[in-house]
Amino acid sequence: MVIRAVQMAVWQRQGCHRVILHSDRGSQFRSGAYQRYLVANGLACSMSAVDHCGDNAACEGFFGLLKRERIYRSNYPTLDAANTDVFEYN
Repeated sequence: MVIRAVQMAVWQRQGCHRVILHSDRGSQFRSGAYQRYLVANGLACSMSAVDHCGDNAACEGFFGLLKRERIYRSNYPTLDAANTDVFEYN
């Protein structure tokens, strides 16, 4: 599921700026398949430090804002409509 999410992001990505994906140290992010996918697509991996919750603060803040500004204010008729709205969020 994680690789599929990154595949969608790569597909939607515009330009050729270097992309860094930050995550925690969950097993899905440390897996060989995930790491190989990142390398094959020119994506850099960044992981939080062990037992350092502050590393995810910026990401948590972003997703909180996304939920408050977009998701909680919308009633999506379909999953596709929700996906499109989230991908278009700036």
